[in-house]
Amino acid sequence: PVTGELVERRVKEGDLVQPGDVLAVLRADELEAAVREAEAGLAQLQQSTRPQAQASLREAQARLAQASREAKRRRDLFEQQMITREAMEQAIQAETITRTALEQALLTARSLVAGNPGEAAARARVASAKAQLAKITIRAEVAGTVLTRNAEPGDLVQPGRVLFEIAGSGDTEVVVPLDEKNLAVLAVGQAGMCITDAYPMRPFPAKVSFIAPSVDPQRGTVEVRFSVTPVPGFLRQGMTVSVNVETGRRARVIVVPNDALSGMDGNRAALWLVVNGRATRRQVQLGLRGVTETEVTAGLRAGEWILADAQPALAQGERVRVVAAAVASGPATGRELPVKLD
Repeated sequence: PVTGELVERRVKEGDLVQPGDVLAVLRADELEAAVREAEAGLAQLQQSTRPQAQASLREAQARLAQASREAKRRRDLFEQQMITREAMEQAIQAETITRTALEQALLTARSLVAGNPGEAAARARVASAKAQLAKITIRAEVAGTVLTRNAEPGDLVQPGRVLFEIAGSGDTEVVVPLDEKNLAVLAVGQAGMCITDAYPMRPFPAKVSFIAPSVDPQRGTVEVRFSVTPVPGFLRQGMTVSVNVETGRRARVIVVPNDALSGMDGNRAALWLVVNGRATRRQVQLGLRGVTETEVTAGLRAGEWILADAQPALAQGERVRVVAAAVASGPATGRELPVKLD
């Protein structure tokens, strides 16, 4: 990440982009200068320092050859007693000094051969400077559609700032955070019906394609994704969507209004029935539960009368009078029982 001034923006909302497309460009003055400085250091090492070291090595080799010849000549003269020992030792000492200088020149030349640590470090500085310079060009990482742009030319861009939001192309998904209590009845492949807040009268089908393996501990929800095929033309990224999931289906069953149920305990509940003109409380077994109605699997027969909204003060055996004729339960309804998850 780099900090810099935005000097050019090349896309707008709704534009289609491909991986590598340029979205924006930042000012590059300082980073370009850093690249030039690093390249100059590498060039100096390759074109000046290394040749100088080679020349110094050749000069040291020549001096040692000359000093060696002089030392040999003086040894011969000393053996012939034509010079003093001191004169001979001076030549030998000079030979030793030039040999040490040659060894140092050789070490320096070897340290500057191609690929040496110094050159490798210089190349690394060039690569690092170029990598930083490349970051001033903001490119798309995925194919998709630009949803938002959050910066304009002249704005200061800092690491971590979101400049563009891009919706990736590919399959359309509806992402829903469902209450974890619904996990037991969810499964990949289940059908659902989606309704957007913007177009409530235009529902569209979806299918459970993914259930997250973990639960959000803060919210107590699990992420569920629904694949949408075909995709409605009105659907937009970021829309608020409600989803009804069909977790089960029953045909020709007895159902009762949810308001008629009381004393819920797992898959059991109580109903108030009208039997011979008196209120009778009865325990029943429940099946699928819908938004407004629930299936009764045991404890209730088709044709029996129930109180859809019994008063809490109602007593067992109390006489009641039906004032509104409505059959709350009956035989085969032939209807599907929709189930809505929180």
